[in-house]
Amino acid sequence: MNPVLTWQQGWRYGLMGLPLAFVALPLYVLLPNHYARSFGVSLATLGAVLVAVRLFDTLIDPLLGRWADNLHQHSATANRAPATVLRWAALAALLLCTGFGLLFFPPVALQANSTQLLLWLGATLLLTTVAFSALTILHQAWGARLGGDALYRSRVVAWREGLGLVGVIVASVAPVALGLPVTVTLLVIASVAGWLAWRSGPVPSPHPSPLPGGEGARPTQTAATSGSNAQPSAEGTSALWLPWKRSQFRQLISVFMVNGIASAIPATLMLFFVQDRLQAPPSAEPLFLGSYFVCAALSIPLWLKVVPRLGLARTWGLGMGLSVAVFAFAAGLGAGDVTAFVIVCALSGVALGTDLALPAALLAGVIQHHGDQQQSEGAYFGWWAFATKLNLALAAGVALPALGLLGYTPGATDPEALQTLTFAYCLLPCALKTLAAVLLYLLIIRKNP
Repeated sequence: MNPVLTWQQGWRYGLMGLPLAFVALPLYVLLPNHYARSFGVSLATLGAVLVAVRLFDTLIDPLLGRWADNLHQHSATANRAPATVLRWAALAALLLCTGFGLLFFPPVALQANSTQLLLWLGATLLLTTVAFSALTILHQAWGARLGGDALYRSRVVAWREGLGLVGVIVASVAPVALGLPVTVTLLVIASVAGWLAWRSGPVPSPHPSPLPGGEGARPTQTAATSGSNAQPSAEGTSALWLPWKRSQFRQLISVFMVNGIASAIPATLMLFFVQDRLQAPPSAEPLFLGSYFVCAALSIPLWLKVVPRLGLARTWGLGMGLSVAVFAFAAGLGAGDVTAFVIVCALSGVALGTDLALPAALLAGVIQHHGDQQQSEGAYFGWWAFATKLNLALAAGVALPALGLLGYTPGATDPEALQTLTFAYCLLPCALKTLAAVLLYLLIIRKNP
């Protein structure tokens, strides 16, 4: 019998997603704009620092994944795995809150010295992102270890990402409405609440659950399997590289990365587009961000109703198609089109719901399909985090310097510069989303009709 996720279990597990998403918005959307406008850091220099730190952070994610697996496996025999994971999660949350506060409040003495300011940015961003990665991987691996069929897995992810969107909504409003000091305080409160709820939520079974029937399910290979069709096991290969031995993981992460780059570019450039292309007042920025994330949160239950009919992969593809249509429309917007851009934000938020709820559920299914449940979830989600961070690093490290080289600077009014910004914000993501949809069909949907 498939397990049932009650709403009490769902919110207790998922609440830690709120502070994690709360941090993510300022780090990847507000931070570049904050340092460029408040401290006068050039886009090229800022992009170089951001890509250097994020690439380093990206490279250690697979190692953090193996570390997360070891926390579970080495403590399982003594029935201490959940407590061990939770203790390390508490430490990671403490470091995350500390680094976040230091990042947005550099000492006044450093602000006049560009070199020292950049060093401060690099050091505090590294502390924040490493702590963020560790906490995220521990939390995601825990959710994958809960098992279940496709609908159960999607609900687990939906609670985490849905509550994460609540955090994003608060983070989109708090810096403008309440100020950065209050924003940091809210992060601390949310982190404590998330950890306490996680501690009282559902606990993974120490033994793998049987692979449920349904989308993409096949008999699980075991250690006793013989013959040429046997899958490589964690004992037979390096545990760190185990996910890359799995064909379905390679296919899924290919789609995930192309789609992720398509999403990361507009996330990095959104405030520049709003301020310079639309010439919208600062008071409208919370409306844009709020409509985007509120609609994403509200859309998740609706997308989950589509999953039993179309399956996880086809539903994800439907979201990609909606995103392409919306950004193609946005390419025609100009100064003063505030209302139209609110509609763009709302509809692209609906499309975002599939990106948040479905890929990780597909990944949990891949783990089950290859018989790696309760063994290597951390390794899988470590590489998953690697791909996510690499997408963001490429968006910041390529898009920002490229815009600078092509003549765009914050505050530009030149038509050619603004057209370059529009191409980068709207049309390039459309092309990448279309490529991701094609890969999704060829690599996943066609092979699992």
